[in-house]
Amino acid sequence: MKSKYIKEKNEKIATLLAFALIPLSGFATDIYIPSLPTMAGELNATSVQVQITLSIFLISYGVSQLFIGSILDSFGRYKICLYALLIFAAASIIIATTGNIYLIYLMRIVHGLTVGAIVVAKRAYFVDLFKGEKLKHYLSLFSIIWSTGPIVAPFVGGYLQAAFGWESNFYFLAGFAIVFATLEFFFSGETLKNVTEFELKKILNIYVTMVKTTSFTLGIVMLGLAYCMVMVYNMTGPFIIEHHLKLSPIVAGYSSLILGFAWMVGGFIGKATINKPFFEKLLTNSILQVLFVVLMIISLNFVSNLWSMIFFAFIIHIGAGFTFNNYFTFCLSKFPKNAGIAGGLTGGITYVIVSFLSYAIVNFVPAKDERNLSYSYLVMIILSILVMFIIMKTRKKMEIDN
Repeated sequence: MKSKYIKEKNEKIATLLAFALIPLSGFATDIYIPSLPTMAGELNATSVQVQITLSIFLISYGVSQLFIGSILDSFGRYKICLYALLIFAAASIIIATTGNIYLIYLMRIVHGLTVGAIVVAKRAYFVDLFKGEKLKHYLSLFSIIWSTGPIVAPFVGGYLQAAFGWESNFYFLAGFAIVFATLEFFFSGETLKNVTEFELKKILNIYVTMVKTTSFTLGIVMLGLAYCMVMVYNMTGPFIIEHHLKLSPIVAGYSSLILGFAWMVGGFIGKATINKPFFEKLLTNSILQVLFVVLMIISLNFVSNLWSMIFFAFIIHIGAGFTFNNYFTFCLSKFPKNAGIAGGLTGGITYVIVSFLSYAIVNFVPAKDERNLSYSYLVMIILSILVMFIIMKTRKKMEIDN
């Protein structure tokens, strides 16, 4: 299929489609979160085995973004995105129709690879078409738009699980991908104007330059720590709610919806304070997160129920969304001439950090109760503060050198 360049009359619709596909990674992880306990039972698997389906997706999603950016910068966005949507749909149908946990693992790898191509292509779409303040405005919306996935997906997934079983979540994902592939075919098109010649040595040099940029690399680490707070809850929350608190998958879905909204609130606050001093506001945010996680731990001596857990998690997730919004805008706008590579590297390293760190924390502090969840939050917040001090120290050194 020959690439068609986007038509000016379709640009508004194509931009809406691009925004609508940004949350796909969130949908691919969060829609079946309320179904994790049921999947473990019906597939004769342990809780860790079904939690691994999330980790596998995150690893493959992250790794795919490490190299897909250079491919998109050399061969274009449109066709790769279109084919990836169709392959994603096929993998979703296979997951829904198999009872083999290992085949599900394989298809989750396919999910990660294809979603990586789709999301990085759509991030690059905005850098291709927009400049200046308009681009900064759109980039600052990314984490807000993305958060609609964690808000809507588990809410939908909880009801699908209750009505039709865990398989219906993946049929929904397949239908979603097919609908958007059709819309992309009719209304979108190629946006790449400055083709980067696919020379391995040249591309590697670009990667090395980006990674050696300290502020860029530390920004990605902060992104990973911020999103890891959400992912640890996603991996443990349903088991705490359904096993420890003896509540339904629908309640687990509503709880994830509320915490998804918290992430969005953090994104809105980040956008509203976009012109405030960068490091000062992020350091203040980290201190507030420490305060609330300590209060969460202390409160467990007096009250322990769904409402108290969601209240403290809500505040902590607002802080995580705030951090993510600020650093995501910063990292994606750092290298506009290589938007695909910068976007891929940012997302790739972020999700590799999230996948390994969240899996390690869940194994170190199992999904047992609210106290273990609070300890998990504390570990990640302390790590965030340590990185913040490194950033501040690096910043002061750069000011002295200049």
